[in-house]
Amino acid sequence: MSRRGYLDWLRGAAVLLMIEAHTMDAWTLPADRDGWPYRVAIIMGGFAAPAFLFLAGVALALAAASRERRGATLKEVAATARRRGWQIFGLAFLFRLQAFLISGGRFPQSLLKVDILNIMGLAMVMAGAAWALVLDRRARAVSLLAASAAFVLMGPALSGASWPGSLPEWLEMYLRSIRGRTSFSLFPWPAYLFVGAAIGSWLATADAAVESRINRRLGQFGLLLAAGGGLATLLPPFAGQPTPMAISPSVVCIRLGLVMLAVPIARAWHARKELAWSPVREFGVASLFVYWVHVEMAYGRPSKALHRDLSFWEAAAATVALMVALYGLVRLKPVVGSWLSALGSRRAQRLEPRA
Repeated sequence: MSRRGYLDWLRGAAVLLMIEAHTMDAWTLPADRDGWPYRVAIIMGGFAAPAFLFLAGVALALAAASRERRGATLKEVAATARRRGWQIFGLAFLFRLQAFLISGGRFPQSLLKVDILNIMGLAMVMAGAAWALVLDRRARAVSLLAASAAFVLMGPALSGASWPGSLPEWLEMYLRSIRGRTSFSLFPWPAYLFVGAAIGSWLATADAAVESRINRRLGQFGLLLAAGGGLATLLPPFAGQPTPMAISPSVVCIRLGLVMLAVPIARAWHARKELAWSPVREFGVASLFVYWVHVEMAYGRPSKALHRDLSFWEAAAATVALMVALYGLVRLKPVVGSWLSALGSRRAQRLEPRA
């Protein structure tokens, strides 16, 4: 699969929003949380998770199409997608274990918390299953879009239902978000990934000219979807509903529409500014690594002295400093990897029996 640099760039922009959202939430004084700068920062940061899930779906579809072109069967392609999904799901528990060992917490609740990696992994497994069940590319895209709509519409119903409360908390968190425990659940968050996979299957067969037209249409439809979601928040039955904001169908439409609109904008920006050195694109390529290391830096024991102790502007300056430090780690990561690989090769050569 040839990488599309503008998708890496957009993922990198989402990484920066993610860092900003987590650090501002963790470090800003309670007294500064009512001001408009903080509210704008948190609203902007709220687009990071939808963008990650959407782009994970696009990447899944592009990788699947690439494997098909290289001769893999549909069954093999679907199995690879499901396997990658289970790997991400497993990494979610490894990530929680790391957080528990570094910063502590309640056992086993800390290990069972549902976060974006849990949802992303399961969503990839489901998308992989759909890949094998539906043979036609267009029908597959339609089925993914239909599934996304179903997940979005079921979110409010499950949020207000009483029966999930009888389940163990670790299982209830997969069905609906629990305030103070997790913001992510299976309804509606996989919808972003399903839509991304549908669009990715469309992009996978496009040449440069067709891809340009797809991006324009994607931006137009995204703008309409975001505008429609915005209008829906003012009208019954969505206006005044007690549904948590993140799972409100109208808010999902706004976020999804703006993420879709960001794709052609990223493509146009990347085409104008494409250089050999692009820090934002590098953040996108290393997104999982950055996610892995930055959460404890923001919320964990290493930054405990800063937790809810900085003014908004002090927290903003500290956020920029953390971004610079993380970029240094991103640049250092391949150097360390090469050094370890060379060290391993030299060690293996010394252990080889001599003639």
